[in-house]
Amino acid sequence: MSGRIVVVGASMSGLRAAEQLRAAGWTGTITVVGDEPHMPYNRPPLSKEVLAGKAPFESLAFTPKAAAADVEWRLGTKAVAARLAERTVDLDDGSSLTYDGLVVATGMRPRRLRCPGPSAGRHTVRTIDDAQALRDELTRPGARVVVVGGGFIGCEVAATAVGLGVTEVTVVDPLPLPMVGPLGELLASALLTRHEERGVRFALGTGVAGFEGDERVTGVVLSDGRVLPADVVVESVGSVANVEWLDGNGLDLSDGVLTDERLRVGGWPDVVAVGDVARFPNDRYDGVPRRVEHWSIPTDTAKYAARTLVARLTSAEPETAPFAPLPTFWSDQHEFRLQSFGAPALGKDDVRVLDGDPDGDVLVGYHTDDRLIGVVALGGQKAAMGAARYRAQLMKQPAPTA
Repeated sequence: MSGRIVVVGASMSGLRAAEQLRAAGWTGTITVVGDEPHMPYNRPPLSKEVLAGKAPFESLAFTPKAAAADVEWRLGTKAVAARLAERTVDLDDGSSLTYDGLVVATGMRPRRLRCPGPSAGRHTVRTIDDAQALRDELTRPGARVVVVGGGFIGCEVAATAVGLGVTEVTVVDPLPLPMVGPLGELLASALLTRHEERGVRFALGTGVAGFEGDERVTGVVLSDGRVLPADVVVESVGSVANVEWLDGNGLDLSDGVLTDERLRVGGWPDVVAVGDVARFPNDRYDGVPRRVEHWSIPTDTAKYAARTLVARLTSAEPETAPFAPLPTFWSDQHEFRLQSFGAPALGKDDVRVLDGDPDGDVLVGYHTDDRLIGVVALGGQKAAMGAARYRAQLMKQPAPTA
């Protein structure tokens, strides 16, 4: 088998895509392009074990499967443009790669606040370098930390900072509760209580208007007029899809890369997308295209997209069933865990306690039209195991009728 598949993006999604292309039978050349100088590594520990100093940075690296040992890696190199009609990707070193098949795996980057004030002392947590720089600041005696954003990363960083002994940690969020978007009010309220009991402060229902300080941040100015003293600011205000290099090809790039139900991009049968940059419909729910930023998605999308692409390039039989994954996420904060299966964010208007109590270990179910579509556990290992018991039930749920 001759020809080349180019994978743009060298994080977990790019690695899994390369491995799954081999598993799907592709024996031609595979070239993976990535702007970071590192081989693919595991990102979730960055805001927890790595930031806490419990895991060395070198422990994050993935070991590629033996079948992918011959993959060509172009690290420290960024894709700057794609000409899909010509099957060409242009790189920032001035070179170009032609391809028979293209995998879009460029993922996300942190959104940054556009507020007046100094930039020194402001951090994000996305890369190894980000985590190292932030850890150096969190371990400074007397550090005052403000985390902007009460989502997954924000809550994890706040918990890690308290665990490191930081006595002033404040989470700022314009919403009334942390993580209320994915969890709904019941669990978000329980999560707030747990964080406050462990020393995390919250400024909710307000945003950030600016930063005080000359050369580096000394305070965070809130939109309600308050000023929070701060030596370290962590910005966790969402993500931006890395799709600019695909401009000019007539694609829908309004929120990641729009694909069809087989992860094909914009009518180009030789182009697929994987990982959290892919916005795909999921007939397990309502068929509305969405991006999913969960750890399981790179592997799930890579398996399916690789079979789709290899079938196209080898004239083999394509997949018959559309891509319909069961989303899964977890989040470790302090000594407790959030564990989820399904799509709880789509069922927040009908939340029921399935087991336990919100004041302790609890398991809740999320429903749409009396149909269970997601479960989330909050607490210890027992609660997490309770959520896992619903996985098979959620997998068997039929798609909603039109």
